[in-house]
Amino acid sequence: MVFETRPLSDFATFSSGGTPAKGKAEYWNGGIPWLTPKDMSRFDGTTTDTVTEAAIGNGTRLAPPNSLFIAVRGMSLHNEIRIVRPRTQMSFNQDIKAIIPKSIVDGRFLYFAMRAKVGDLLTSVESAGHGTGRLPTDKLQNLPIPDLPLSEQQAIASILGVLDDKIEVTRRMNETLEAAARAIFKDWFVDFGPTHAKMEGRSPYLAPDIWTLFPDHLDDEGKPEEWVTSTIGQEVDVVGGSTPSTKEAAFWNGDISWATPKDLSSLSTPVLLSTERHITDAGLAQVGSGLLPVGTVLLSSRAPIGYMAIAQIPVAVNQGFIAMICRKRLSNVFVWLWTQANMETVHQNANGSTFQEISKANFRPIEVTVATPRLLQAFDATVGPFFYRIVSNEKETRTLAAIRDSLLPKLMSGEIRAKDAAAMVEATS
Repeated sequence: MVFETRPLSDFATFSSGGTPAKGKAEYWNGGIPWLTPKDMSRFDGTTTDTVTEAAIGNGTRLAPPNSLFIAVRGMSLHNEIRIVRPRTQMSFNQDIKAIIPKSIVDGRFLYFAMRAKVGDLLTSVESAGHGTGRLPTDKLQNLPIPDLPLSEQQAIASILGVLDDKIEVTRRMNETLEAAARAIFKDWFVDFGPTHAKMEGRSPYLAPDIWTLFPDHLDDEGKPEEWVTSTIGQEVDVVGGSTPSTKEAAFWNGDISWATPKDLSSLSTPVLLSTERHITDAGLAQVGSGLLPVGTVLLSSRAPIGYMAIAQIPVAVNQGFIAMICRKRLSNVFVWLWTQANMETVHQNANGSTFQEISKANFRPIEVTVATPRLLQAFDATVGPFFYRIVSNEKETRTLAAIRDSLLPKLMSGEIRAKDAAAMVEATS
């Protein structure tokens, strides 16, 4: 059975956004999220900027809760179509269309129906000059949407929504785990919290076997006694990467993962499980750093500086990375958190006229305070399981997303009916 379709414009109204005057302070930093395509690349329900009530009608518009937003202009539009469905009201800029569902359609169903058609939308993107893509409004309005009874729409949306909800719960759990890991690192190795507590006579707040590992005083340099000052270049092997010639077909489309900063840009967790591009053994021979082992800490070193992940696959990298192989006394989890905590220093050591870049030569001398071996072991035993759980959660998320993405086109075309898909989803619980 193949479902009949109707154009998207039959199911929704469209609204264009805008940008309030940047020079008017009364329009900015209010309580209303202001959405841009950049926010949509890794959307978590929040936006970089917010506007005030005064901005609504003065440069931007407000879309009601559960509206759909699609980027219709931007350089990334040639490669991907971004659609998000926040649950709160939002304002948005001129590069985005708000799609407001009518009463005849379930909003979640419409969201999934549009996601099933991203391939069609991609083929409709036109050039707007200077590398910018544009999705014409008429192409969007005429997008074919399955014409189903509301009850069937809701059944399909519920099935796909269960998978999306599971993915969201896992994402939030990972955010909590990552925040907990950062908080412990900051307390132990940035603020020296336990040592300060001992000096001030405060009660212990860690397990006794860990508490006793912290010194009672700071030394003349202001760090806990017995801890040493080193450099990151002494503690880990810092390497970079390169790009095999794209003109040589023999180097490409092999089975060796090859990462660029783009592979890290869309990660919701600091876990690299796959890469967009792959190289051959001949291509790997062109990369001086070779195949990096599982557990390598990756930091994008330019355009921009700061994307991070710990590789969970053997991977080669391009020239846009500082790669840290942790074979000495600092674990990769420690190095990941240390780099995050010292990102301001990393930026301060960067240079460049076209774009900022942190070179290996400027990265290696950055100082790192190293605790005693027993305390480092205690830290790894405490925080390491957080990261392992993040990895496990991310793998589960990938599985759920694969099931959802497999069911999506089949449900929207009528190849699979809702009751059969529901049984498949139930099996994942």
